[in-house]
Amino acid sequence: MVTIIDYGVGNIGSIANMLKKVGSESIITSDPVQIKEAKKLVLCGIGAFDDGMIKLEEMGIIDVLKQKVIDEHVPILGVCLGMQLFTKGSEEGSREGLGFVHAYTRRFDFSDFEKPLRVPHMGWNIARQVKTSRLYENMYEDSRFYFVHSYRVVLENSRDELLQTIYGHPFSAAFEKDNIIGVQFHHEKSHKFRIRLYENFVRNY
Repeated sequence: MVTIIDYGVGNIGSIANMLKKVGSESIITSDPVQIKEAKKLVLCGIGAFDDGMIKLEEMGIIDVLKQKVIDEHVPILGVCLGMQLFTKGSEEGSREGLGFVHAYTRRFDFSDFEKPLRVPHMGWNIARQVKTSRLYENMYEDSRFYFVHSYRVVLENSRDELLQTIYGHPFSAAFEKDNIIGVQFHHEKSHKFRIRLYENFVRNY
């Protein structure tokens, strides 16, 4: 059973459909009591960093999330904005992040380019695996994922980096620190690669 956190900032129905496709039951909830019983967690989302943190705070979810992830070491997958909320903070706003990883969320900066790239970064990128992981077990060759984002996660500890891709500069497409996993790409459009990733999250954690 996977618990999908509903804090009003993403297409959580598509996450539930994906989990069903790979054979996992799930519940969608914003109830801290239900979250407290979770065995696996997913935090997805789109939109602004501060808005996401404010909604988690207003719903009383932050403390129980920290208990589950930090104290109980429950596996958690952060997708898109969810990944960014795991960091200490973002250049997009002033709120503190959840701080699950030693990292900050930074805006793409191409000011040193002769022809700056467009922001947001949109499109397909091949992801290079940086370290071994149960999340990437039996992954297809030349795995590609779809990105739509203006901000990227900058890790303080390179050992946390799981996948790397390039948009002007190399950046972290995914990280994994113990029970904490974050992926920047969109789950709706990443085809067989996302299916394998969710299969591995369900079966291997």
